[in-house]
Amino acid sequence: MQLIAIIPSNRSLVERFIKEFGPYPFDIYGDPERSLYKKMGHKSMAKWKLLAKAGKAFLKGGKKSFLPENEARRQVVKESLNTQDIYIQGGSWISDETGKVVWKHIDESPEKHAKIGELLKQVK
Repeated sequence: MQLIAIIPSNRSLVERFIKEFGPYPFDIYGDPERSLYKKMGHKSMAKWKLLAKAGKAFLKGGKKSFLPENEARRQVVKESLNTQDIYIQGGSWISDETGKVVWKHIDESPEKHAKIGELLKQVK
């Protein structure tokens, strides 16, 4: 079995992200045009809805809820917020050995990711 991550960012930002937040035990690829995201049915959250969620999180936890304390990590996050599509939502996909999708979960909002337990159950 192989695990990969695809994120809606360009290669240079992916490399900086891995350098500052990694290493990860899987490969991370960029999809800056979001062509794969769109083809696979991923959704963009309404701008007002995401800003409302961000405002609520900020009121609850302050800027620490958004920005890491480590300066290099903070710069990567700031660049991402300023230059990347922060509205597109992610998802989880499981394919068999032939590439056929056998399970998927498309996130409706940032806090509604597939749970690790569900992913593990699906790969067994």
